[in-house]
Amino acid sequence: MTSDTTVSAAATPAVDGLTNGLGDTHSTAGFKALMLGSIGVVYGDIGTSPLYAFREAVVASGATGSAASAQVVLGVLSLILWALIVVVTLKYVLILLRADNHGEGGILALMALAQRAASRRAATIVLLGIIGGALFYGDAVITPALSVLSAVEGIKLTTSAFDPYVVPITMIILLVLFAVQSRGTARVAAFFGPVMCVWFAVIAAAAIPRVVRHPEVLLAFNPLHAIDFMIHHGVVGFVTLGAVFLAVTGAEALYADLGHFGKRPIQTAWLVIVLPSLVLNYLGQGALVIAHPEAIENPFFLLFPAWSLVPVVAVATIATVIASQAVITGAYSLTRQAIQLGLLPRFEIRHTSETHSGQIYMPRVNMMLAVSVVLLVLMFHSSSALASAYGISVTGTMVVTAMMGFVVIWKVWRWPAVAAAALIAPFLLLDLTFLAANLLKVFEGGWVPLALGALVMLLMYTWRRGSRLLFEKSRKLEFPLLDLVAMLEKRPPQRVPGTAVFLTSDPSCAPTALMHSLKHYKVLHEKNVILTIEMAPTPRIEPGERVRLEEISSTFSRVTLRFGFMESPNVPKSLAIARKLGWQFDIMATSFFLSRRALKPAAQSGMPHWQDHLFIALSRTANDATNYFQIPTGRVVEVGTQVSI
Repeated sequence: MTSDTTVSAAATPAVDGLTNGLGDTHSTAGFKALMLGSIGVVYGDIGTSPLYAFREAVVASGATGSAASAQVVLGVLSLILWALIVVVTLKYVLILLRADNHGEGGILALMALAQRAASRRAATIVLLGIIGGALFYGDAVITPALSVLSAVEGIKLTTSAFDPYVVPITMIILLVLFAVQSRGTARVAAFFGPVMCVWFAVIAAAAIPRVVRHPEVLLAFNPLHAIDFMIHHGVVGFVTLGAVFLAVTGAEALYADLGHFGKRPIQTAWLVIVLPSLVLNYLGQGALVIAHPEAIENPFFLLFPAWSLVPVVAVATIATVIASQAVITGAYSLTRQAIQLGLLPRFEIRHTSETHSGQIYMPRVNMMLAVSVVLLVLMFHSSSALASAYGISVTGTMVVTAMMGFVVIWKVWRWPAVAAAALIAPFLLLDLTFLAANLLKVFEGGWVPLALGALVMLLMYTWRRGSRLLFEKSRKLEFPLLDLVAMLEKRPPQRVPGTAVFLTSDPSCAPTALMHSLKHYKVLHEKNVILTIEMAPTPRIEPGERVRLEEISSTFSRVTLRFGFMESPNVPKSLAIARKLGWQFDIMATSFFLSRRALKPAAQSGMPHWQDHLFIALSRTANDATNYFQIPTGRVVEVGTQVSI
């Protein structure tokens, strides 16, 4: 075994069909397939916004029924169109998609990129990442409830007899959706793209006749109508802006799913298919309301002939389920990233696809989301009531994204600070305006995502702080590894055949499991490996950088395994790479020693007493290290210790 050697990248094949993350995509699939997939996954949320966005914006303006004048409709339409152009097209599609972290996107990927670039303000960057990540969970809870509820409400237009059944039907659909999550998205994902393509074609085609009959709605492209509306409506215009934001919810998915589909497929899908369809539909709804102001009751479904309502409601429901699926999957991915970055305890992660590492299922997260979504539906009962709770979490995440985007443009892209500020400031100002407008709806339901976000922030902060205190306290009690090895070489205990692998977070100190093994068993294996697993700030690690071996003595070696925060650690598979370095690794002749710590609150701690108990409770929910690192249970020996924190 050589000293401090790494495996060459050329010697190890690519895993799961993925590249090293430096290219545009992580998949070998063709461009058209990637574009189709992005339409189904990335644009599910924003693609179903026409179900409720225009209606809620006009209602928020106070213009209902005959009061919905052409001037008001054009003002609202102009606000929606320019929100799509500025927030989605310019900010996300053209700018932030370029700010990838080794091919990956999303709020935590951006946090890792910004944290690495601005080391002096790393704590501030982490805090922003925690805030953005916590608010995303609010989006993941509200989106399924609002989207499915708004689609099912279309049934009421056929006959009022269905009114009492809207909530029960919504509940059944949502419960089935969460129940099938354990089967994975691999089988149904192939249908997402085609179904959403049909959806975009249908909503665009239904709007064209209305736009042809009332071409004056095209005046909404003039931003002066949006400016005039805001000037003449004062506080009401500000409230309306909060509802207008519903048209761009889901924009974060563009960035979050960058690693799954790549920049160019996502950009092309937006510019060629999604944006034109959304614009046409909003214009069609506007034309309908100008001609028939009473249609503001549900302008989306009233675009369609009465005979087509049932199939349109069916397609809309499927589309909203797809939108919900995308957000639920995003919550799984975000949770895995948070675990890898040390913001949450280990949760069970099940891979549902052999070829796509991003397709995972997390039972605990799924259960928490399901309970939260069902409670929301029971609390609010209608999409209009629930819409008030929607915007705060999304706008908050967008504000955080813009702030960290400035750091990346300045430090990573090496733009002058003034130029970076000039680029981001208009978007940040717009995001802050949207956030302020949505904060007006705190008492109408906006408290829900704020409360949920505050709870997640507390959990993340407590886990990060408690883990750091526990590491510092444990380090004081540990014995230097090199000193221990020197002592054992001089006075070796009895040897037993095989290899012992001791897991530790600090390779410079002797693992607790090793010390207890020597103390109680009085024996040492022929070969001993001190194994440390590092989580890199990058999404993925190239195979050539996965394993590092260092020989300490003839019987002791130090092994470091590195994983990206988008990867699931597989210790046996990674150790097999070491065979190329001459280490004859045999899983059946190897025992893995892990120390299981029982935590107790200390009289004096670095955290408040209640936070100590919260950290201990979180540690008990952590998934077993054996399962998390995918180590065969039959090869594991656990040594228990008690630690006060």
